[in-house]
Amino acid sequence: MRWRILALLFLARIGLGFQFQTVASVGDDLVVAFGLDYAGIGLLIGLFMAPGLVLAIPAGYWGRFVSDRIMVVMGLGALALGGAVSSLATESWAIGLGRIFAGAGFLFTTLYFTKMVADWFEGREIATAMSILVMSWPFGIAMGQVGHAWLAQAYGWQVPFQAASVYCLFAALGVLLYYRPPHDLPPAQGGSAVALTGQEWRLVVCAASAWGMFNAAYVTYLSFGPKVLEELGQSAIAAAGIVSIGSWLMIFSGAVCGQVVDRFGGRNAVLAVCMGGAVASLMLLGVQGGGLGASVLFGLIGMAPAGVIMAMAGQAMRPQVRAFGMGIFFTVYYAIMLVTPPIAGAILDATGNVQGPIWLAIVMFAAVIPLGLAFQYFKGLPFAGLERKVG
Repeated sequence: MRWRILALLFLARIGLGFQFQTVASVGDDLVVAFGLDYAGIGLLIGLFMAPGLVLAIPAGYWGRFVSDRIMVVMGLGALALGGAVSSLATESWAIGLGRIFAGAGFLFTTLYFTKMVADWFEGREIATAMSILVMSWPFGIAMGQVGHAWLAQAYGWQVPFQAASVYCLFAALGVLLYYRPPHDLPPAQGGSAVALTGQEWRLVVCAASAWGMFNAAYVTYLSFGPKVLEELGQSAIAAAGIVSIGSWLMIFSGAVCGQVVDRFGGRNAVLAVCMGGAVASLMLLGVQGGGLGASVLFGLIGMAPAGVIMAMAGQAMRPQVRAFGMGIFFTVYYAIMLVTPPIAGAILDATGNVQGPIWLAIVMFAAVIPLGLAFQYFKGLPFAGLERKVG
């Protein structure tokens, strides 16, 4: 039963990446239609993450009053609404408004999809299950890289938003009709607030920063990698297709990487090898004829440790402070994800060089390694049981 539930959640969660990818895929059309610069496109991409800055912490507590299933259905509904609002926009601010609606849905679905999988797989194959769940995000993005570019070229920039909204509505219906919590799940209970220790704060910030840097670099690659290939002579659709190969491959490499670390350990060695692969692939991207090889290397090696990095969050804190700790985790993550796309777009505007944003992604991928080492260092310190921070 739990594997059928995981399949349902995987299929539903694809809608998050599918809706997120819309602006990146039709960015050039929006520049023409609304007179935006690429910093503006980056801002629209980043607005998807903005609600997480204010909703991440309260979202962890609202589940005491509303079931996980309803929270996810509402989140998918907000994703669909956001896409619809953006598709009807006659001015750029309306696209931004739609992105904020969709971003709120993304926040709630991200938190509660994760909780649902933890409920079903706790004490079982949870590392593998989490890796599979995380891979639904690049799966949806890869669908968007190929499908949105074709839809926009054939029918106009509005249609990708609408297609993603329809997918999210069907996903919401599927979760509403078919999701069931495990029978042995204990009821949610209140209780007095428990604070994070100083050690847990440091661990959470390291884990969240690593996850934020990793994902922000990935989004930068998705947004500006096709432009590098277009400058080397590829058509827009061909460039999007080549870049999407990495997202398809990481669906499988991510699950394998999680299994390797679970069985043999060596997380930081794996991170060093994989981030080295990510850096090498982004450097290869700008070499004439190197696009396909770069995308394959990126998907097989560079993006493989997604589940490994995400697993750091669960290791950062005690179970009794996990709700508040995950709120802190996602707040840091969303802050990084919000500011990175506008910075990448501003670099392109200022330099006129499509390689500029790619170098930003290279720096962020490289930063994951010291963050992983810092996490291990703080994890190894003696537990300071009396050291408390107000939560």
